[in-house]
Amino acid sequence: MTPASLADVAWPVRTERLLLRPATVADLEVVWTRWRQGDDVGRWLSEPAPPLDVYLEHLGTPERLATILVAEHEDQVVMDLHLRVQNSYAQSEVAKRAAGTKANLGWTMDPRVHGRGLATEGLRAALGICFDGLGVHRVEADCFAANTASWRLMERVGMRREAHFVEASLHRELGWTDMYAYGMLALDWKALNHA
Repeated sequence: MTPASLADVAWPVRTERLLLRPATVADLEVVWTRWRQGDDVGRWLSEPAPPLDVYLEHLGTPERLATILVAEHEDQVVMDLHLRVQNSYAQSEVAKRAAGTKANLGWTMDPRVHGRGLATEGLRAALGICFDGLGVHRVEADCFAANTASWRLMERVGMRREAHFVEASLHRELGWTDMYAYGMLALDWKALNHA
């Protein structure tokens, strides 16, 4: 069986207040302009926001763009989600069965819409895409332990903190800092949505 890809999902995906769809290069420019270059978002990203042309060159390739979704609220892009389908670790004789069974999620959101529950709604929709649309077995995400908003969001949607790595990552401002790893299984998702 061939693993599903984002191209196989019926787009757009709608929630009560959001519309999720694959990103375009024009969306990347909106995301960069509205919030990715800001300090409040940028402090948690792996690298400072490069100039717009470099950002578009890096993320605007067909391979990278195919892993990015945006969420719109009231016809405005308010969130970007990076969804990478990966192979789960497996022994060689069962490796084919592990192909495309894991997804890794990351996201940023326009700070001007914080506090409205849109991040929760967007992440739930992304989990639905992973489990219901792509049929993955597991979804993972991680964050700096000091990024309280991020780990609280993961817990709100039912993800489980699976690891606390002590001083595992070097942050440009905070120095050596702890990391949290979160996960959710398809069984968890099914239980949450059929309770």
